[in-house]
Amino acid sequence: MALIAEISELLQKGKAKNVKALVQQALDENMDPKEILNDGLLAGMMTIGAKFKNNEVFVPEVLVAARAMNAGLTVLEPKLVEIGNEPVGKAVIGTVQGDLHDIGKNLVVMMLKGAGFEIHDLGVDVAPDAFIDKAEEVDADVICMSALLTTTMPRMQDCVDRLKERGLRDKYIVMIGGAPVNDSFAEQIGADYYTPDAASAAETAKEAVLKVKGKNA
Repeated sequence: MALIAEISELLQKGKAKNVKALVQQALDENMDPKEILNDGLLAGMMTIGAKFKNNEVFVPEVLVAARAMNAGLTVLEPKLVEIGNEPVGKAVIGTVQGDLHDIGKNLVVMMLKGAGFEIHDLGVDVAPDAFIDKAEEVDADVICMSALLTTTMPRMQDCVDRLKERGLRDKYIVMIGGAPVNDSFAEQIGADYYTPDAASAAETAKEAVLKVKGKNA
């Protein structure tokens, strides 16, 4: 278990090469791939997420930690696929149509990966129907929309409206975020959740998906 704790520690320090080597070592020692994932990589990323939320670390530290996590995942993923490891849920994410900002969105992607989600990142300037089409294609649980411009916020409303028109509104958890967005706007457009930062987005998404899956179990 000391090895898995070390993976978590080194990930938090952003030591990508070391993380990759230790994940390989853990696999060579026949450690459970799920344990390496949950107690090593994801635990480390969630610690960074909590520190980020408390302003103890900042965007650069999150980025290097995420890079280290991805380095570990490249080694681990084939094994996880082999044993049929199920992600917590599937999320479709993007910045809405007309908006080309992606730093906030990319942070949310990293935190969602760190929370155990399978991510489908549509990038920037994403049309309302593109979110829905992708969600249908991959059988997603969550649709996450980001906006940094007040002028593009109405596209979030458009996506919620299109979900209703297509009879799919109840099928997805709709989450929104971005600098000009707030709780009252989320309520106004009929989104399920607004979160102020990437770490909260990951926590909220995980809780929401587990709650829904618990009901459907």
